[in-house]
Amino acid sequence: MITDPIAQGIQGGWQVHGGQALQEQTLSFDVIIVGSGAGGGVSAEALVKAGRKVALVEMGPLKSSNDFNMDEAQAYGDLYQDNALRQSSDGAISILQGRAVGGSTLVNWTSSFRTPPQTLAHWQRLGVDLGDMAPWFAKMEARLNIQPWTVPPNANNAALARGCQALGLHHGTIARNVFGCWNLGYCGMGCPTNAKQSMLVTTIKEALAGGLTLFHSCPVEQLLVEKGQVRGLKAGRLTLLADKVVLCAGAIGTPALLLRSGLEDDAGRTGAGTCLHPVVMSFAQFDDKVEPYLGAPQSVYSDHFQWLEPEQGFKMEALPLHPMITSALLRRRGPDLKALLSQLPYTNGLIALVRDGFSAALPGGRVSLDADGQPQLDYPLNDALFDLFATALKTMMRVQIAAGARRLMPLHLDAEPWTADEALAKLDNLPMVAQRLAISSAHVMGGCAMGTSPESGVCDTQGRHYGVKGLLVNDGSLFPTSIGANPQLSIYALAARNLNLWLEKGYV
Repeated sequence: MITDPIAQGIQGGWQVHGGQALQEQTLSFDVIIVGSGAGGGVSAEALVKAGRKVALVEMGPLKSSNDFNMDEAQAYGDLYQDNALRQSSDGAISILQGRAVGGSTLVNWTSSFRTPPQTLAHWQRLGVDLGDMAPWFAKMEARLNIQPWTVPPNANNAALARGCQALGLHHGTIARNVFGCWNLGYCGMGCPTNAKQSMLVTTIKEALAGGLTLFHSCPVEQLLVEKGQVRGLKAGRLTLLADKVVLCAGAIGTPALLLRSGLEDDAGRTGAGTCLHPVVMSFAQFDDKVEPYLGAPQSVYSDHFQWLEPEQGFKMEALPLHPMITSALLRRRGPDLKALLSQLPYTNGLIALVRDGFSAALPGGRVSLDADGQPQLDYPLNDALFDLFATALKTMMRVQIAAGARRLMPLHLDAEPWTADEALAKLDNLPMVAQRLAISSAHVMGGCAMGTSPESGVCDTQGRHYGVKGLLVNDGSLFPTSIGANPQLSIYALAARNLNLWLEKGYV
C-alpha cells in the first residue's frame, strides 16, 4: 500500500483548515502567502525554515494521493480551474490551470526547463537583470530531483524524436521532476504514487511539518491595505492579518486579486502583457500502436524553430491523450467522434508552443474583472499569430509524416484525417481563424511584470510591488514576457532567488 504523506501528517496534527468549516475569526501571522503552486510552495518552505509564522491560503481543495485514482472525470473537477474548462473571454483559447493545494505543479506533465538564456538576455535589454540564475536553477533541480528522463520514451514521444531525426531537426530529452516514477502516464490527474515532486509532497509537506498553517478551499476576496501598507486579507469569514503578504496565485489570479482590491497601478500595467505560449495541435495515426495515454507524458522536445527569429518561435512537444481530454480537443460528436476515438490507441499528438510577448506583433493579452469581480482574460488573435500557427502545424505534420504516419489531422473544425500524401496541401486550404482552429494553453505568464520603475512594471526586479509596502509577488506573473519553455522550473528558481533576497534584506 502507498502511504499518503499528507493524510498521515494531518492525523499527526498539522495545522490544516478547510474553508467551508471555518468560523468567522481574525488571525495574525508574520507572513501570508496566497496560492500554493510553484511560487507559493517555494515561498512557504523558505519562510517557515526562516522561523516566520506563516499562513498559506489556497482557493482550491486539498487532495492527495489517496484521492488520485487516474480518473479523468474526477480529476478535472477536483484539481483544475473551472473543471478544466477555463477559456479566454471570447472562448477561442482553452486554458488548463491547476486549482488545488499544489496548484498546477500537482497536475502538470513534469517537463522542467531552465529559463532559456535568450529569454534572460531579452529581459536584460528591457532592464530586468536577474543576475546569475544558474545557482537557483541548480538549487531547485536538486530539491525536486529534476533530471533528464533516462527511461526510453513512450511511443508518442518516440514519434517526435524519430520524425525530427529523419528531417535533421534538433531534438532533446526533457528533464522531469520525479523520484521513483512508475511511468504510468496519468500525471495530469495527480500522481497516485507520490513520485511527481510537486509542491504538495515536497515544499508544502515540509512547511506543514515545520508549523505552516494551511487554509484550503478558501478564495481570497481582497487585500487589506491601509495608507499604502498591506495589512492582510479577507477570505470569506476569515480575516488574516500580516504586514507581509506574498502573492502566488498565478498569472491570472494574482493580477485579478490586485484589481479586486482596488490596486491597479497608475500606468495600467496590472493584468497587462499576459502571455500564454498559445498552443496548436496535430494528431496523426500510425499502423503500430502508440497508446498516447501510457508512459511519461513528455520526454522529448524540439527547439529547432524556437530561436531562428529573435521575436517569435515555437517549441514542439508530445501531447498525452486520454479519452475525455481527447474528446474535448476534437470538438466532434456522434459517429464522427466515435470513429476518431476508435483510433486513439494508434494516435500520436504533437503540440507547438508559440513564444509570445517578444514583439509588438505578439503582445499577449490582459486580465481584467467581469461584472462579478471574477477574472477574465482577453487575448487578441491577429494575423501574425495565425501565420505562426500555420507554420507550426505544417512543421508538426512534416515531422509526423517523416515518423511514418499514415493519416494526419490538425486540430481544426474543418479538418479530417487526411492521407500523408494529401495532408500538407489540405492544410493550406484551412481557414486560420478563431473558433475553427483549436488553440489552448497551459502556461499563463505575466500580468504583474517586473520592471525598473512603476511606469515599466507592476513590481521591481525583486518582486516587490511598487505601490504597496509589504506586498510581494513571487509567481509567473512577474515574467516580462513568456519564456519559450515550460515555466515551472523558471518559477521555482525565481521564487527561491527572491526569497533569498527578501530574507537577506529584511523584507520578510
